[in-house]
Amino acid sequence: MTDIKSMTLEGLTEDILAMGEKPFRGRQIYKWMHGKLAEGFADMTDLSEPLRRACAARYQFTLLKPAEVQESAAKDTKKLLFALPDGILIESVWMKYRHGNSVCISSQAGCRMGCAFCASAIGGLERSLTAGEMLEQVYAVSRYTGERVTNVVVMGMGEPLDNYDNLLTFIKMLTDENGLHISQRNITVSTCGLVPEIYRLADEGLQITLAVSLHAPSDELRRQLMPVARRYGLRELIDACQHYFAKTGRRMTFEYSMIKGINDGEKEAVALAGLLRGLNCHVNLISVNPVKERDFMASDATNIKEFKNKLENYRINVTIRREMGRDIDGACGQLRQRFKEQPAKGGKHDQSGFFD
Repeated sequence: MTDIKSMTLEGLTEDILAMGEKPFRGRQIYKWMHGKLAEGFADMTDLSEPLRRACAARYQFTLLKPAEVQESAAKDTKKLLFALPDGILIESVWMKYRHGNSVCISSQAGCRMGCAFCASAIGGLERSLTAGEMLEQVYAVSRYTGERVTNVVVMGMGEPLDNYDNLLTFIKMLTDENGLHISQRNITVSTCGLVPEIYRLADEGLQITLAVSLHAPSDELRRQLMPVARRYGLRELIDACQHYFAKTGRRMTFEYSMIKGINDGEKEAVALAGLLRGLNCHVNLISVNPVKERDFMASDATNIKEFKNKLENYRINVTIRREMGRDIDGACGQLRQRFKEQPAKGGKHDQSGFFD
């Protein structure tokens, strides 16, 4: 069956026409799914009952309900675990800020990028998500919290640019005026640095924010932490980022996870400042989340502050990410991994490393 939530308005309208219905029926169904967040065809009360039955027989209607929800003590973060129709588990996170509500979604179940400090990569990649499954995470979180979503971050499990076509469809549907109509400027996509896809994304004419997971200022250290660095060196990556800014006018964001004794010293700060000199960018320093399957420890607060000050001395725009959800399986993939370790929750994985 076709995943109806992955169908664009144009594609759905064509399909509805093929069923012998009027074109406006496609727009009605689309608005019910993506604007009113209907939970099924039965909710679509302005459609005839025969049409609703025909759609139910013809289409898969992905509807996510939380299998588990964890809430931070500060009440500003909720992590939600969802089971997809095939039983695969994914995570989403709701974060409440003064300026609005953000949802961080997963683009894949698992990940094949193999970053050494990341819980998402444990067990490899199960599969990529459809555009509809990505959208439904936003919708499910909104329904669960009863709050309007203003910002969406594709920074959960998976490498978004490794699921490029579905990601692009997701962005276009999320920003469609017939759906939630979230501004492209309120969407952030995070990548570990797939250089060809960064060039490709730059040419799409989008106004999203691109966040690059950097985590090291040298090729040698980055190769130890991130297998992607074995394929694309920092010079190639920075050139791609400069191209992205030149094409879109959107300032780059670089994510830098602070790992105690690994990448948080003065030498690394100076090297990072040199690497980014002259690039219109913002650096986001992140205290790495501890993962029990990994040996890495978070830098202490003093170290992070000194690192920030050093970058600022070199006129690099930098902030320290506000810690949210550290008391609830904060790292991407942690809640899912805990569930998968339970005997009844097992599944098959693609153990192959993309860059081995």
